[in-house]
Amino acid sequence: MDVDLIKLVNRLQDTFNNLGGELDMPQLVVVGSQSSGKSSVLENIVARDFLPRGQGIVTRRPLILQLIHTPVPDPSASPSADAEWAQFLHIDKRFTDFNDVRREIEQETFRVAGQNKGVSKLPISLRIYSPNVLDLTLVDLPGLTKIPVGDQPSDIERQIRNLVLDYISKPNSVILAVSPANVDLANSDALKLARSVDPQGRRTIGVLTKLDLMDAGTNALDILTGRVYPLKLGFIGVVNRSQQDIITDKSMKDALEAEAEFFKNHLAYRNIAHKNGTKYLARALNQVLMSHIRDKLPDMKARLNTLMGQAQQELNSFGDAAAFGDKNQQGALILRLMNQFAQDFISSIEGTKVDMSTKELSGGARIYYIFNDVFGHALASIDSTANLDNQDIRTAIRNSTGPRPSLFVPEAAFDLLVKPQIKLLEAPSLRCVELVYEELVKICHNCTSMELERFPHLHAQLIECVSELLRERLGPTSDYAQSLIEIQAAYINTNHPTFIAGSAAAAAQTATAPSPKPTPPSRAVSSDPMPGGPTRGDGDDSSSEEPVAVNGVPTRDGRSVSATLHDRSRPTASAISAASTSGKTKHPRHSSVLPPSSHSHAPAVPGTSPNSTRETFLNYFFGQNGPGPLAGSSVERSHAGSVPLTTGRDVSGADVPGPTGILAPKRSLDGNNAAFDMKSLGKHIEAVSSAGDSGSQLTQREEMETALIRSLIASYFSIVRQSIQDLIPKAIMHLLVNYSSKHVQNRLVATLYKPELFSELLDEDEALVAERTRVKALLDAYKEAFKTLSEVNLKTV
Repeated sequence: MDVDLIKLVNRLQDTFNNLGGELDMPQLVVVGSQSSGKSSVLENIVARDFLPRGQGIVTRRPLILQLIHTPVPDPSASPSADAEWAQFLHIDKRFTDFNDVRREIEQETFRVAGQNKGVSKLPISLRIYSPNVLDLTLVDLPGLTKIPVGDQPSDIERQIRNLVLDYISKPNSVILAVSPANVDLANSDALKLARSVDPQGRRTIGVLTKLDLMDAGTNALDILTGRVYPLKLGFIGVVNRSQQDIITDKSMKDALEAEAEFFKNHLAYRNIAHKNGTKYLARALNQVLMSHIRDKLPDMKARLNTLMGQAQQELNSFGDAAAFGDKNQQGALILRLMNQFAQDFISSIEGTKVDMSTKELSGGARIYYIFNDVFGHALASIDSTANLDNQDIRTAIRNSTGPRPSLFVPEAAFDLLVKPQIKLLEAPSLRCVELVYEELVKICHNCTSMELERFPHLHAQLIECVSELLRERLGPTSDYAQSLIEIQAAYINTNHPTFIAGSAAAAAQTATAPSPKPTPPSRAVSSDPMPGGPTRGDGDDSSSEEPVAVNGVPTRDGRSVSATLHDRSRPTASAISAASTSGKTKHPRHSSVLPPSSHSHAPAVPGTSPNSTRETFLNYFFGQNGPGPLAGSSVERSHAGSVPLTTGRDVSGADVPGPTGILAPKRSLDGNNAAFDMKSLGKHIEAVSSAGDSGSQLTQREEMETALIRSLIASYFSIVRQSIQDLIPKAIMHLLVNYSSKHVQNRLVATLYKPELFSELLDEDEALVAERTRVKALLDAYKEAFKTLSEVNLKTV
């Protein structure tokens, strides 16, 4: 009965080693330092020389040694050589020559652990059948070492220590601690490690080797009798073959006889000779192992019961391949998996999924984050007028007026400038659509289950079908988002209730405009009372008449303001002549390009009449010196009001004021300008058009107009931005998210629920099939072991 127990444990151990089971089997673990005689002890038990030998570390992989007793074929004859053989678990071959067994162990060690004296946790399983052995299961581990020697790894001590602890820390393991008798027992590494996991010594057997090598007059009687280091299972002394015996190829039979004679004839050990030696050690280990197995049977059954439940649950997660053989079962399974996939997709978006992550945002929460944080911050970071400088705004104002001057800021300039700014909202809006689309695709890929993972082709087709639906909706959603921007740019609603009124903005700009510098008493400035009218330069000495106040109203030449305006509305002939014959003068906003000589401040010609520069209707719009080209440099505009006049000629041949250094061309009575150089004027216009106004300074009026346009753009852009920030998420939810959630299940069924596709869709993963086969075999082994252990208990009772 006990023999059957050991054979059962051996069979379970082989099964679980192949299938990767986690059952802790009762076994004897041999632990000792290098050169302590571990390998010799095992060879004496087997009575065969089969383990590798050499200098340094030789055993570099755990060796699971199963000794199986075989009956002698003929009791009257001695067992033949063929009655003993060895077999490895990794190779299907019977070894009758134990020298071949040694070479196979060395080759298998080199194959896994390499050539650099490293160690490996992967065990080598060896089974030896012999009539000379008792049923035992032992595990030979690498010898403990302290210092790396030769090409051993620098951490070889730690590697071996961890490997040994992995085996001896299991409660079902019996520790066989091998220590040399010629070394103080207090320095035994094997007993030290054994005590760390078995402090009470309940499952540790002490083995003393090299008793014949102790100094004369010394013995290990106190240790063998348990008076020095007590162990529940005691100490057993053995005498192994010496190195000289191995060299001379001394047989195992002779070695065992010499060992028996040593204990019988030794004065200190002859009284305990029956409890020492290799044969007694083998019998003791056999009894200890069987007793240990009997003690651990209840724990083994409980452990097997737990492992069976886990294996059954894992096998159920893989499903049964025979459960969907016909078309109806296949269709029902595919339809159920489709509905489950669609529900997972919808619940992930709505936030009702059961296994929702608590570590990071996922599903619909990420869509909300995109709308409010990513998209909202992107819109808020856009400056409505950052890409518009003052020159751009001034150029837009001038281009929108054409050849006509304007009294107020033209509305066309505002439309021209605000529409490109509205277009700045298009890129963030389209990017928001793309981010939500990418998040939906990610949600789709995360929708899976253990059952769905069985069918990788079906899973891939479900993902592809939903992704195709999302791609179809990406185009219309992006187009609609783009159309929302185009709609906002198509009609500029300046009547919006939250839009800053033009008059309010103008009043704000006027209030913040800098006050003009005080005019010196010697140079009176003629201010224009009309809105937006130009201010005459203080350097124009020909019009520096002191205004006279009548009833608190300033006048010029003793007349009232209304009279002055009346004169402006009726230009005189001399003023018209002066305006028409000045070819190089400036507009109050569009100054001409003057020759360098015209920039000098020449003194006014004596005798010039002040009436010749009196402001008229034309002077109000075109300046006192007449019309000129529509653009000019900042230097010219800065000198526009202070250029002294020189002498020209009027229609009667008299001198008329003109710009410094330039004579007004003589005009004939029939209106033809005989001396006017059209080619020169064209060159000035081309030069002005090509040079631009990049380096010019803004006048006070232009600064006010620029600031006014900026405030209007900012106000309207804020209105559009708020509208876009509200409409884009709504459009994405309606056209992309809600549409996909509503139609995903119908799309899956219409695309994939086809009988001709069932077999292809339900094609299982090869790795999963192999894993299911392994788990099923492991479950069968658990059930068989549990049944056998139950029968053993019944027989024992």
